[in-house]
Amino acid sequence: MPDFSVFDLVPITQGSTPEIALHHALELAQKAEAWGYKRYWVAEHHNMPGIASAATSVVIGYIAGGTKTIRVGAGNCPFGPVPLKAEASA
Repeated sequence: MPDFSVFDLVPITQGSTPEIALHHALELAQKAEAWGYKRYWVAEHHNMPGIASAATSVVIGYIAGGTKTIRVGAGNCPFGPVPLKAEASA
């Protein structure tokens, strides 16, 4: 079976809060881990309301602290001809 990953923007849904968005991200990471996923990527996105993943190092620490085996890191898809960037795999 190929390795699967999750790439999460950590969206703040309408009427919600960043705290709830982070809790939902942790729940998703825990489920992905239980389903056998190998990596959980937090999308690095700045200056965008409704996204709770701008401070990726904080989100990575929170997710890694609530999981056991899944690797947690950050990645972004910059605009233009620059390839996907990934960092901070834990």
